[in-house]
Amino acid sequence: MTIEAPETKIVDSYRIACDGGEGALGHPRVWLQIPQEHGWVECPYCDCKYIHSDHAKA
Repeated sequence: MTIEAPETKIVDSYRIACDGGEGALGHPRVWLQIPQEHGWVECPYCDCKYIHSDHAKA
């Protein structure tokens, strides 16, 4: 049995909102701050990884 990897999204802002993206089946909206030193953050609800576009090439 394999576990599907969480979704990864490239974003242009260091402050983003995540609500699970599935309407009523998602999760409460949370605001996440991407630290500039490593350029990514994971949502504590759905484990979606947000990578800032300045760090996506690395």
